[in-house]
Amino acid sequence: MIANARMYGVTPAVAALWRQLLEAVVRKSGLAIEVVDHPPPLPVAALWERDDKAAVFMCGLPYSRTSLRPVLVAAPVPSHDEATYWTDMIVAAEAPFRRIEETFGRRIAFTTPESQSGFAAPLDYLRQFSGPSPLYDELVAPAVTPLGAVQMVIDGEAEVAALDSYAHALLRRHAPGLAARLRTVATTKSTPIPPLVASSHAAEPLAAAFAEAHRDPETAPLLVELLLERFARPAPEIYDGLRRDYEGSLRFWREHRFARLTHPAFAELRVEPVGSQEGP
Repeated sequence: MIANARMYGVTPAVAALWRQLLEAVVRKSGLAIEVVDHPPPLPVAALWERDDKAAVFMCGLPYSRTSLRPVLVAAPVPSHDEATYWTDMIVAAEAPFRRIEETFGRRIAFTTPESQSGFAAPLDYLRQFSGPSPLYDELVAPAVTPLGAVQMVIDGEAEVAALDSYAHALLRRHAPGLAARLRTVATTKSTPIPPLVASSHAAEPLAAAFAEAHRDPETAPLLVELLLERFARPAPEIYDGLRRDYEGSLRFWREHRFARLTHPAFAELRVEPVGSQEGP
């Protein structure tokens, strides 16, 4: 069985902290589990498809949309003391934008089409601003990771990007110089945070070890560095709303043009608006 925290290894230092934490929790569980690396550009979805998962971070959106859901092991509870997060819509610190509306007509970066924080949440949030014209000039190529979204804004490849709020907090803690080059112009509503999942109930002792991690003298300091209060065991149904919101957003944006140019990776948004004669 394997464990992996690729989704929140936002910098090499943070990835090392997650590895230490996973290795310690695995030892406490007494299970034979290997903490594996799966760095970009390897697709994170490949981890979710494995049948030997014991504790692998999985985005809540694909979890909500799969017919055969994996077993929920634990969900991180960040320092605001809820197992939730949201999306920060970020721009470069020196950019003139102060409100999300000021970025309209420019370029936007999402992480991947299967991401709740990096795609679905901003799609849902931006519905309120729809009008007769596309919101953005271009939806650029997938940024893939939170750090990729950050880099697109810093490098001027997009004027605004979607950034997981917990990943953003980790950057402020462990890469403050990089975080200082960003500014948040809008935030989406809170939704359930990505859980650690397993392929079967064979990983049940691991759930108990995660539940005790904040009390254990070996792992408690690691949780502090990872800005976590504790781990909780979420109920499967709390993720159902993510699927409903996402499907509603897709229906909406198929009738209201989101961007004048949309990267092919985001194909579900390339459907022609009703009554439109414009090209793709």
